[in-house]
Amino acid sequence: MAGGLAALLDDIATLAKLAAASVDDVSAAAGRASAKAAGVVIDDTAVTPRYVAGAAANRELPMIWKIARGSLRNKLLFILPAILLLSQFLPWLLTPILMVGGTYLAFEGAEKLWEAISGKQHDKPAVPAPEQGPEAETRMVSSAIRTDFILSAEIMVIALNEVADEQLVARAIILVVVALAITAVVYGIVALIVKMDDVGVRLAATRHGFVAGFGRGLVNAMPKVLAVLSTVGIAAMLWVGGHILLVGVDELGWHGLYDVVHHLEEAVHGVAGVGGFLAWLVNTLASALIGVVVGAVVVLVMHQVHKRRHPHADADGDGDAGAAAH
Repeated sequence: MAGGLAALLDDIATLAKLAAASVDDVSAAAGRASAKAAGVVIDDTAVTPRYVAGAAANRELPMIWKIARGSLRNKLLFILPAILLLSQFLPWLLTPILMVGGTYLAFEGAEKLWEAISGKQHDKPAVPAPEQGPEAETRMVSSAIRTDFILSAEIMVIALNEVADEQLVARAIILVVVALAITAVVYGIVALIVKMDDVGVRLAATRHGFVAGFGRGLVNAMPKVLAVLSTVGIAAMLWVGGHILLVGVDELGWHGLYDVVHHLEEAVHGVAGVGGFLAWLVNTLASALIGVVVGAVVVLVMHQVHKRRHPHADADGDGDAGAAAH
């Protein structure tokens, strides 16, 4: 009896170790997958604060919560089942889908880069949408969730591509973990960013000395933080989009471009002390350059399409590619 109990306890201990190892494997795989999607995550974090700009302080967090719930619904109810089915039955479609998303990211990054260089921005209403009433706020939240769908799809497909060799159930669990973690991180950071100036105002108004000065510093710093975040988001879109395209064409059998970049990486990898960093830098710059070139071509095409559809739009200063795309 004692021997049987000892054997049972030993089996339970073995199962516990296997379960712990599985949890560690899932965590590690989810971490790798999330890291691969980091560029799109940065873009998602940079984009969302624009949708609550101009909202009353007491509406900012409710709007972010609605967008976060919509984002999670996008990932878990729509995107996850679709990409799992594709990965199981039509895995060859994942690379082309990734490349379409990479092209879109390159286009978005190039379009924003063009706006920054040319000084042409999309027209903004005199009164921010959140201040126009509940219906306008609902439309703004819906628009944010639609934009999030594209970014979330990219995040999930990139994550899936990283764990494509796992079993179906393991893939599903890993992607659920990625969806929950990334949504929490993105919208947690967005909430902090959006409310930081309110915290600064409160500190400046209710405290004295160093704390009040720190509060004023927060208020003054937030526009710069948002500007830096927007710039990082543009760079991330071009880099991630270009890298997806670089790897994608190689996986589809067109090896020339990838081989050139790989040879350039090898040429600097041997530099003592900084070879690894230089190789990463070469790959990153090459990916960003590809993103700029492909994105610029798409922006040019969108300009031409918009001009043909709206031949008098340029006279009103409304002839940018963004108007056609959005």
